[in-house]
Amino acid sequence: MRIFITLAIVLGLSQLCNAQQKWNLQTIVDYAMANNINVRLSSVQEKIADINYKQSKLSLYPNANFNTNSAINAGNNQDPVTFNRINQTYLSAGFQLQSSADIFNFYSKRNTIAANNFENQAAVAATDKIKNDIALSAANAYLQILLSREQENITLLQIQQTTSQLGITRKQVNAGALPELNASQLEAQLALDSVNYITAKGNTTQAILLLQSNLNIDAAAPFVVDTPPIDKIPVEPIASLQPDYVFDLAIKNLPQQRFNDLKLLAAQKNVDATKARMLPSLSAFGSIGTSYIAARTPAFAPIFTGFQPNGQVVNVSGANYFVNAPTFSLAQNGFNKTGNFTGQVNDNLQKSIGLSISVPIFSGGSLKSNYERSKLNINTIQLQKEQDNQKLKQDIYQAYNAALIAMEKFNASKRSVDINELNLNFATKRFNVGMLGTFDLITTQNNLLRSKLEYAQNNFDYVFKMKVLEFYKGMGLRL
Repeated sequence: MRIFITLAIVLGLSQLCNAQQKWNLQTIVDYAMANNINVRLSSVQEKIADINYKQSKLSLYPNANFNTNSAINAGNNQDPVTFNRINQTYLSAGFQLQSSADIFNFYSKRNTIAANNFENQAAVAATDKIKNDIALSAANAYLQILLSREQENITLLQIQQTTSQLGITRKQVNAGALPELNASQLEAQLALDSVNYITAKGNTTQAILLLQSNLNIDAAAPFVVDTPPIDKIPVEPIASLQPDYVFDLAIKNLPQQRFNDLKLLAAQKNVDATKARMLPSLSAFGSIGTSYIAARTPAFAPIFTGFQPNGQVVNVSGANYFVNAPTFSLAQNGFNKTGNFTGQVNDNLQKSIGLSISVPIFSGGSLKSNYERSKLNINTIQLQKEQDNQKLKQDIYQAYNAALIAMEKFNASKRSVDINELNLNFATKRFNVGMLGTFDLITTQNNLLRSKLEYAQNNFDYVFKMKVLEFYKGMGLRL
């Protein structure tokens, strides 16, 4: 019954593992790029650069502003329509639409647009640079897991071999053909092999936890890593990865070099833009506005008050007569209302259109200082570009040299494994016929174990260094 329960548990765990997602290099890199904080920060800067570029293009179009105001006026004021002095409370409102457009500014805006376009592309290249760094880090972490898993398999195989030898030796000891010391030595070796296996298994778990930490994945979350055989990972021939050839390709394709080229182009356009701001500019402007008041003004009517000589004399039949003229006085007989809203708006309509020339004469040295700073910025970017190109070339040559050394160590360790396997085969045969002691057999077996572990280490080291060269060449990461 226990056997069936155990079998059911094993099958259930096996199905659960199969149902879980297996993480390979591609899924690891994709996840890291989508969740890495630096990538997300760079993406924000990329969006800001895109906004700046779009805004600079819109600056070529005329601007327009609509202004309106309303107020309650009291006391001694000037009528905004008749301009007479009045002393009353009234409601006023004004409306104005203004627009202006640059006609010619020595291409300052166009150079600014070109500079922002290059800055926008440079921001994209900066994000690609961070993604490349993440891809290399992910590949290194992934290969460390594969190496730890391979070392785990090697030590497990060593346990199986030692267990088999211990079983044969124990039978011979029980039969009296060999002393107990032989079995004890093999038991001690089995314990050491178990320690090596536990250590390798712990290293695998530690490598997986480290990768989960780098990916910001909960350590308790299921995380199954797909581990393809190392010999199935494609590797370019070293002859196609010569450093001069790889450098020529890298300097044209890598994001850091593309970033520097774009920043240099943007800086050159900024120099042209800042220089143009020191020159006169021609603009056109126009406006249309109107006003309205809501007020009552006193209405007056003339009233006859009598006659009064007006100073004129009329001669009639030789006699002079003074002429009297009627006199009147004004008396308020009501209020006059202002015109309706539509009528006032039409009557008070004001329009203007014109040209303006702006000639910078003195600005506290700011325009010239900006121009000088923009030229120095070009020098800074040129030096940074030269430094990055030198470092890239140095890194490629170092990577090529490291790949050569790794390849030689890999080939040497492979020969060492072949020789130690042959030695163990001979030693096992001599041990089985009693011509070799247990200590010598264990020594030969440990030599093979060490050579296999070194072979695995050198194999993965060689693959990773070749992948770095392939990456510089522009082939991406293929595992």
